[in-house]
Amino acid sequence: MNTGIIQSKKEIWLQKKLVVCMGALLCCVLWGSAFPCIKIGYRLFGITSTDTATQILFAGIRFTLAGILTAVIGSFMSRKILYPEKDAFVSVMTLGMLQTMMQYLFFYVGLAHTSGVKASIIEAMNVFLAILVASLIFRQERLTWKKVAGCAAGFAGVVLINLGGSMNMQMSMMGEGFVFISTVASAFSSVLIKRFSMKHNPVMLSAYQFIFGGAVLIVIGAGMGGRIVTISAKALALLIYLAFLSAIAYTLWGILLKYNPVSQVAVFGFMNPVFGVILSALLLGEGEQATSVIGLVSLVLVCIGIYIVNSSGGKND
Repeated sequence: MNTGIIQSKKEIWLQKKLVVCMGALLCCVLWGSAFPCIKIGYRLFGITSTDTATQILFAGIRFTLAGILTAVIGSFMSRKILYPEKDAFVSVMTLGMLQTMMQYLFFYVGLAHTSGVKASIIEAMNVFLAILVASLIFRQERLTWKKVAGCAAGFAGVVLINLGGSMNMQMSMMGEGFVFISTVASAFSSVLIKRFSMKHNPVMLSAYQFIFGGAVLIVIGAGMGGRIVTISAKALALLIYLAFLSAIAYTLWGILLKYNPVSQVAVFGFMNPVFGVILSALLLGEGEQATSVIGLVSLVLVCIGIYIVNSSGGKND
């Protein structure tokens, strides 16, 4: 009886607009910081921009470590060792293949064959794709004009903030095509996290999908000839931070998805490239558009998009 009351109060609290907003924005700030921190990490570990194999190996090490950190933190918080039950292995492996292995493998390979501007814009499509998948394929919620309008406004903001970079209409399967596949994998993983977390602990799912997906990336990266030869205290500290931000952000994102419609959480994903540009400007001295009028207008458009999507009335609206 008491457990039901506690669960009900927890669910109500995690469905509050302010809680969803602050939690999702924290995830986006952490993910946004990954953009400049990965660049710094490449420099500290001596990984060149063309060494895709080592980049994949680096990602695998990062996510495996993130999974271990998540399992340790989750076990400490729940006062018991978190591990996947027998009926959770398929869910863990599915998420590991989609959310970690496919998303980042195709993204890193695609990024090596296209510009960062194009990749950022294509990646922003995962918000709209996640809502379409949740609404039209899994029937978890309804597709409304508000969601379409909100996504359009948010996507316009992402495109606008990237207008300062190099942009052309040339397309290739190995470049833009692979980044789009990464985006599709991300969209499906968001919807499946909600479905799987109805039965399994989202913290456990996050931990072990990272470990599984990260291990696969390590094998692929090493098999392609990836090698990390430059190691320092600063490099290791940054690697731990990248693992930590993934552990916190993906776990919190999964918890929010469990208790809220996919659309009302996923739409905050438009803030990722915005925070990425802002934090790149602060940490790397890049991205003049972050402090320009265009940057401000982009932020306003993204915020309008988030507001429109979250102004839906019903839980499954």
